[in-house]
Amino acid sequence: MSEICYEWGEIDSSKYHGIWVFLEVEGDSVNETSLQMLSVAKNLAEKKDTHVAGVLVGYNVKELAKESIYYGADKVYLIDNSKLGTYYAKVYAQVIAKVVTKYKPEAILIGGTMIGREFAPFLANTLRSGITADCTSFEVDPKTSDIVQVRPTFGSFLLASIKTVKRKPVISTARPNVFNTPKKNEDRKGDIIEESVNDLPDPKIKLIRKIKIENKEEVPIEKSPILVSGGKGLGSKEGFKTLEELAEILGGTVSGSRKAVDLGWIPHEKQVGQTGKTVLPSIYIAVGISGAAQHIFGIREVKRVVGINLDPDAPIFDNVDYGIVGDYKQVIPKLIESLKKNSGSSIINL
Repeated sequence: MSEICYEWGEIDSSKYHGIWVFLEVEGDSVNETSLQMLSVAKNLAEKKDTHVAGVLVGYNVKELAKESIYYGADKVYLIDNSKLGTYYAKVYAQVIAKVVTKYKPEAILIGGTMIGREFAPFLANTLRSGITADCTSFEVDPKTSDIVQVRPTFGSFLLASIKTVKRKPVISTARPNVFNTPKKNEDRKGDIIEESVNDLPDPKIKLIRKIKIENKEEVPIEKSPILVSGGKGLGSKEGFKTLEELAEILGGTVSGSRKAVDLGWIPHEKQVGQTGKTVLPSIYIAVGISGAAQHIFGIREVKRVVGINLDPDAPIFDNVDYGIVGDYKQVIPKLIESLKKNSGSSIINL
């Protein structure tokens, strides 16, 4: 297959239709963030009176195409080939670009996972289109019918509304858990359109081995129902031991702010915020976290936020449902004692 590379020139936007979602394969299923993007695609498609399509690349993944239809895709473009069993950004971008050239979607939505963050720029460069990363919402301009991509600016103090008007398709990413996963409906029907590939471009790199690092005993912070999160206000790494005890009683997981990560008190994969992860627990307990805008960005959809901080003027108290002004070294032990007496019900029922 000869490499596809568009030129920077005028395009006829009227020829581009449909909202596509890149369906990232994770193990033997479609990544949940990709499924979340299907809910965005459906919303945009309804406003623009068009269809939702998934694009699926891999090997022996046809069953996953059916799964994607159950979650909202009207059709799935399937590229199944033994040489595509290993993900290479350049190869996937070229393969999908070929299908894009044929069918001309108006937009391609990509989950902002580790793979998605790498793949999206490759695809945008191949298609010579614009890309907007870390979108938090999508609208349709009622006057022009253009897709409006909304994302926070650096520091999260403002929201930018961005249009890609001179190039198509519009390419956007959104981080995990920013949008809800649509409900699965096994009665949904859709078309699976199989596309063939011939020779593939040289990826210029080679996968030597893949090592999966996983703590099976702990739920990832983006999937935990309860998070106990610590910041610089803990004073030291030792402070997280207290939070771990609280989290264990609650059946939750410990997380942290960027400052805690920068200080080496907690690993980056447990960071909440704009440069970390967006989380959706039912209860989020922020301990010693000042509440900078970058951190609030990661918890803005949380159902219940509890803040514990010595500083009564800390910004975190502007974003909590329950606030405690005090020293966590005194507050947390008393909370633990109370929870032990009441089997955790005093906070679970908040």
